[in-house]
Amino acid sequence: MTRSQNFPELWLITDERNDAALDHAIRRMPRGSGLIYRHYHLPPEERVARFMALRRIARARFMVVILADSTLTAAEWGADGAYGAPRALYPRRDMLRLATAHNLREIGDASRVGADAVLLSPAYPTRSHPHAKTLGPVRFRLLAEYAQMPVIALGGMDQHKADRLCWPYWAAIDGLS
Repeated sequence: MTRSQNFPELWLITDERNDAALDHAIRRMPRGSGLIYRHYHLPPEERVARFMALRRIARARFMVVILADSTLTAAEWGADGAYGAPRALYPRRDMLRLATAHNLREIGDASRVGADAVLLSPAYPTRSHPHAKTLGPVRFRLLAEYAQMPVIALGGMDQHKADRLCWPYWAAIDGLS
């Protein structure tokens, strides 16, 4: 991400279940959106190869590309940043660090490590975690107000739910693929 590039409002997250549609989904994303590459299901060599292929498509759309891994691995692979639990996000000023959070304590953890943004979930019911207790719009907004950085809504998100939430930043797996 360059200094002149705005922080993306919309984020596509990769997953085993949306892999077949990713190339097309990335090409449909608005320019300047974000991509968070997970693909934990792949063996290491295949994971790197798939990342490189998707990064090439994303770069053509001027997207910010984040790797769900350590900041060291993200730098080695040529990502713009790393995504994960706050404790795994080692300080680096040359890349974005996006943290996961599900409650106020984890938002505080993200703040303490200097994360650039936090993905707060699950905002709504989600296929990834069908039995998880959801935050809902009111609780999501209350928690998000405490964050010292941008908060990205995650969990069951699609355009309709983003509109209902009235929140500028959101991410999806199924809702964008």
